[in-house]
Amino acid sequence: MQPPPAPQPNAPAPPVPAPAAPMPAPMPAPMPAAPVAAAPVAAAPVQAQAPAQQKHQSTPEVRERLAAVGAIGQAISAEVQKVIIGKAHVIENVLVNILSNGNLLFEDYPGLAKTLMTNTFADALGCDFKRVQFTPDLLPADITGTNIYDAKKGEFTFKPGPLFCNLLLADEINRAPPKTQAALLEAMQEKQVTIGTVTHKLPAPFLVMATQNPVEQEGTYPLPEAQLDRFMFKMSVGYPDRADEDEILSRRITRRKDAVDVDVITDPQRVIAMQQACEDVYVDPAIRMYMVECVARTREDPRVLVGASPRGSQALLKTSRAAAAMRGRDFVTPDDIKSIAELAIAHRLILKPEHQIKGLEPGEVVQAILREVPVPTV
Repeated sequence: MQPPPAPQPNAPAPPVPAPAAPMPAPMPAPMPAAPVAAAPVAAAPVQAQAPAQQKHQSTPEVRERLAAVGAIGQAISAEVQKVIIGKAHVIENVLVNILSNGNLLFEDYPGLAKTLMTNTFADALGCDFKRVQFTPDLLPADITGTNIYDAKKGEFTFKPGPLFCNLLLADEINRAPPKTQAALLEAMQEKQVTIGTVTHKLPAPFLVMATQNPVEQEGTYPLPEAQLDRFMFKMSVGYPDRADEDEILSRRITRRKDAVDVDVITDPQRVIAMQQACEDVYVDPAIRMYMVECVARTREDPRVLVGASPRGSQALLKTSRAAAAMRGRDFVTPDDIKSIAELAIAHRLILKPEHQIKGLEPGEVVQAILREVPVPTV
């Protein structure tokens, strides 16, 4: 157990209130009362975490900003749930991914609203949205853009591709050849695109949400491990239960059309402000070591050939902070880490062949590690 005085010098330090300047007024403005009350994310277990709150005292400005992040996140969640029925936990995880400024990979069967969910989030976020249908004949220049010769000017000018947006939907990403898939690597990691000798910055925020179908393998190109590691989360939507599916049909009958009207809750600048606000969420040193231990054990597990890299630790840090902000807290708890650990780490593991043959899933290894690692008592 860490001694109480250790984290206190960092709490009232001058850098904490500094980020308040970019977003004093915009954050609380768009909080609609009704959607906030309907949000499903506030019920996360936070019992037995009061000592952490007493140990760390954040400024009123920080608490106000994080409360605004949680309220706006709940409003977005309520808006998306007009379209996506019975998947509140999936919607919350997508929001955590967005607040972490990470890329997201949906892998699930056809017709489970992977593409629809991405479209709906783009509408609710008010961000510039582009969709690319990946096919075997898709070239890198088709998504990044290319230099085109202008006869009048006598020089080449850059024509941006669909990659220049806030939210890119890479639909069925595993259908494109590796050369085209690799064109996304620089954009996903460095938020920029290099054409020839010139580097072009992408607009902020920039997120890639990709989908792939696990049942059709003919004519597909599995994503290499290096590209899988660029995704913050890998997740599935799953089938709805009978009651939810009946509700889907009922709402379709009521609105008398396929499209669902979605209100715009925020805008790109406010999304950036929400992402920056998550940097103020406090992480106790004991919680930090808990993350390190969980990731380190993936490298030591006898069933694992390749464990998670430090990028996995970074993913745990960023997403657990976003999860805490979504739940209206200014500090991270072990429950936050447990809620996102499998989504953030499992796709980074490569199991040994003998365990793959037995049908062992990386997610099972992550869950076993979470049960074994002692939980800090902060």
